[in-house]
Amino acid sequence: MKKLILFCLIGGSPWCFAETFELKAGPKTVVWGYYSAAAKPVLTIHSNDTVRIETVSGSPARLETAGVPAAQIPDALRAIYKEVTDKGPGGHILTGPVYVDGAEPGDVLEIRILKLELTAPFAYNSFRPGSGFLPDDFPSARTKIIPLDRTRMTARFSDSVELALRPFFGSMGVAPPEANGRINSAPPWIHAGNLDNKELVEGTTLFIPVHTQGALFEVGDGHAGQGNGEVDITALETQLTGTFQFVVRKDMHLKWPRGETSTHYITMGVHEDLTEATKLAVRETIDFLVSEKHLSRDDAYMLTSVAVDFCITQLVDGNKGVHGMIAKKIFQK
Repeated sequence: MKKLILFCLIGGSPWCFAETFELKAGPKTVVWGYYSAAAKPVLTIHSNDTVRIETVSGSPARLETAGVPAAQIPDALRAIYKEVTDKGPGGHILTGPVYVDGAEPGDVLEIRILKLELTAPFAYNSFRPGSGFLPDDFPSARTKIIPLDRTRMTARFSDSVELALRPFFGSMGVAPPEANGRINSAPPWIHAGNLDNKELVEGTTLFIPVHTQGALFEVGDGHAGQGNGEVDITALETQLTGTFQFVVRKDMHLKWPRGETSTHYITMGVHEDLTEATKLAVRETIDFLVSEKHLSRDDAYMLTSVAVDFCITQLVDGNKGVHGMIAKKIFQK
């Protein structure tokens, strides 16, 4: 649904044209468990347009069994479970795809995360047999419902534990190269996808290399918060709506996704082997420092060692994730 049209003027001539859209979650506007270049777009936009995108998460039956009141479970989630039969190999319900006109392979899609809205008064955390980082240690399934105070922005984990909320989307991605077909929504890769990077909160930006015409952006896996590693395979899973501005960058060329916050540049590496994921993140950091900050490769390697923090993003989704945090304040210009 179109909501607003904006014109930008320089010297009396229009130089940009932007619209704002709203995309609700529902059986006809989601894909279940995959990213694919063959997925049919549910919305077409242009560079600089803004979209408010609703997402849903969880199994209605399991949520009710765990103690969530029926009235708190979104109608859209119930309809999706009832009507969507074409499912991929993964478990994520992703709203989209959004086709960004003008985005072509070799470009970069800049996604500005303008606003994040928690739309439910609860989150849940769960693990099941054989899942998570310690599958042999926890052979039984468990789901915990965690009340959210959206005014105070806290989660009541228990009577003695309160958590600060820091909402973000676990999965934001574009279609992979066409040759890869329909890929599982769980492992992150060059298309971004299930990065589970808790730094990508409101006010930050994600940059993803484009692999197919229109990029085909999908988003889901709303989190109210998470620890680096996401070791039991879930975070504070919840219903989340995001407002994004999309910009097609013809002037950028990336091999892997990158991020930017008000204080840091973020490089990323993902691989099934944690050491290899770290190597990718380190090399991405060196490449960034050489191309964007004009350091020699030797100096970039040394600066990476003395000033960049490498964090485990997540450990449980097939490909492990590592991200490098480069503080902006170290650069004098």
